[in-house]
Order: sequence, then C-alpha cells, then structure tokens
Amino acid sequence: MKIYKLLLVLLSGLILLSCGKPTNPESILPDDLSGGYKIVKVFPTFGYAQDIVKIDSLLYIAQGQGGLMIISVADPENPKTISSYTDEARGYSTKVAVKDSVAYLAAGTFGITVIDAADPYFPLVAVSNLNMKPAREMHIMGNYMFTAISEQGIKIAEISFPSEPDVRGGISTTGYAFGLTTTADSNYLLAACGEMGLSIFDISDFQEGFGIYRRIGWCDTPGSAEAIALSEINSIAFLACGTAGLQIIDYSDTTNIHIVGSSDNGGYAKDLIYKNHRIYMTNELSGLQVIDVSDVTKPSLVGVIDSEYGLGLDMDDSYIYMADEVEGLIVIKIPEN
Repeated sequence: MKIYKLLLVLLSGLILLSCGKPTNPESILPDDLSGGYKIVKVFPTFGYAQDIVKIDSLLYIAQGQGGLMIISVADPENPKTISSYTDEARGYSTKVAVKDSVAYLAAGTFGITVIDAADPYFPLVAVSNLNMKPAREMHIMGNYMFTAISEQGIKIAEISFPSEPDVRGGISTTGYAFGLTTTADSNYLLAACGEMGLSIFDISDFQEGFGIYRRIGWCDTPGSAEAIALSEINSIAFLACGTAGLQIIDYSDTTNIHIVGSSDNGGYAKDLIYKNHRIYMTNELSGLQVIDVSDVTKPSLVGVIDSEYGLGLDMDDSYIYMADEVEGLIVIKIPEN
C-alpha cells in the first residue's frame, strides 16, 4: 500500500510540474528552501502515521489501522519504540489527543477509542467505539472533550473518569466540523467547518456540558477549513484550508470576523501549529511550510521541508515531529536563530 501511494506521489509531482503553479515554494524561496530547518531522522512506523501528540519525552501517534504507537524521543535524533497497540483499537485512527496518560483516538464511524497508557509499554483499551461518530478531531478542555463529528457538528463528553466517558450535550454546526479549539478563558469554542470556514460559539455558560451554545460569529473561507490555531493576544485565528493554504482571520469583533491575510504555497493544507509568530503547517504534496506571521496581513514563507504525505504534527522548542503517512515519523531540527 505504501509503495502504491509513493507511485501516486510521483505521478502527482509530474502533474504539478507540468502545470507550473506560480505559487510553488521555489518561486518564493529561490536560494535555500529549508530556511535552516533540517530533517535529522526518519523513523518508520508500523502503520500509516496520521497524527502526533508530544507529552514530555513521549510521542503518541495515531497510525490508521495500526491504532496507537508510542515512541520515546528522550533523544529526539534517536527515537525508540515503546509500544504499538492495535488490539481493540477499531477502525482507522486519524487523530489523537492525550490527557493524564490516557490517549483518545478518533476513528471516524468507529467513534473514539480510549487507551490507558499509564504504563506506556503495555497500553490497554479502556473504551472502544465510544458513540461520538463520525469522529474527526478532539479537543480537551479541563475534564471535557469536544469531538468534531463532521456533518453532525460537535459532541461533548465529560472525561474525569476516562474508563467511563459521559457523553453529554452537542453543538450543531454549519458545514462539516473538523478542527476544534477553545480560548484560554474557556469562553469561546472555535471550529474549522470545512467549506463553511470558521464558526465561533459562546461556551461561557458551560453548564457541565449540558448548555445551549450560541454561534456568535462566522467567516467564510476559500478551500476547506480543516485545522485551527490561535494567537489570543491579538484575537487571530489561523486556519489550514486545503487547496487555499493558510487563511488568517481576525475575530476580535465577533460581529465582524474577517480574513486579514493568506498564504498559498501549493499542496493541500492539513494541520498547523502557531508558535513564536510562526505557523508550522503540513501540506500534502508540498511538505512542511514555515510561515512568518509577525505581520498577519503579510505572511511570508521562510522555510520548506520536503514531505509528500505530511499530516499531523507537534513540536517543542528545538524539534518538530511530523506524521507522514508514507515515511512514518519525521523529526526536524529547528534552527537556533
């Protein structure tokens, strides 16, 4: 299967070259595309790596039909497999969230799998096929987990007892709910809703997950909004929008949410992280893109790392950890300056 996907990548690359797309990274960074970012390790995973969460020195990787893989990066340039768990992890795991050594896997129509990884060498399924379907993405706020369930919107579960998640209320969304996040004050929930862009909901009166949460703002975006990151200091949302790349949205006035900048450098934008005035964004067929957003109205591409099937990612101060569906785990060193 991986060989077949590699052939598709090569064919797609030939098509892109023949099209001569003017926004490809080469036209923006003609000299050194990497910007000083450097791949220091490619570490194969047992399954098709989809998403990564880093907690302390451990990586938790959702790997499709391979369930959950746990890797130690105590030495980031020499990763070591701790465990790979597939038993009772039903469906195709595409996203992972972690709280208190418990991993939550989103597996589409198979809902959520809850895995107790208190002993990372011997993880065990605590709950299988939790009825939050089709599970696309999770976001944890305190003892509550929000799950994007595509055209059905968002469901909320109380998870203070991970072996007995309590599914509570829900939120209807316009469009297909994919990416989720909440503001630090827990007043707003922001959702990336596919072709319907960004929606913002007031969750300040939370009522332990049973409240009625009104949509207070919306912004249409080009492409399909799949992931979201925030800069709360200036009330800016960054969205990975598929073929439309990065879209930057000002939500400081919820009655006038609007796009203030964008960056489309090829590929299909999948996931992103905001850190130190930079966006780190995975793009299928166009690698990892590092975008300087110090001026959100004029984002600029400052680094590119080749990766054909980059999906989820996480990072610390020195390294980026990227899930590549074909290659597995890719570890990237961040330049010191």
